[in-house]
Amino acid sequence: MTVQHDTANQEFIIGPADQQAELAYSLPAAGVIDFVHTYVPESQRGQGVADELAQAGLAYARQQHLKVRTSCEFMSGYVQRHHQQYADLLAS
Repeated sequence: MTVQHDTANQEFIIGPADQQAELAYSLPAAGVIDFVHTYVPESQRGQGVADELAQAGLAYARQQHLKVRTSCEFMSGYVQRHHQQYADLLAS
């Protein structure tokens, strides 16, 4: 499965339509992306799906030269666990 970016709904999604995992974001200011919510259906938990969404979202932020905020608890923890890789993206 491949992560899809749904710009209209401001989310990254993966999985079949009836079992989609998502990473939602907002664009609160120019040059800033805020990851606000992560959801993975129970049947897909523990399989690295949320990590795939996080990687896709952060890659997008890097490609678009956006600073990152992590209002979402999962994303905050993910960025902390991979601090060296993503520290340069974090909004101050």
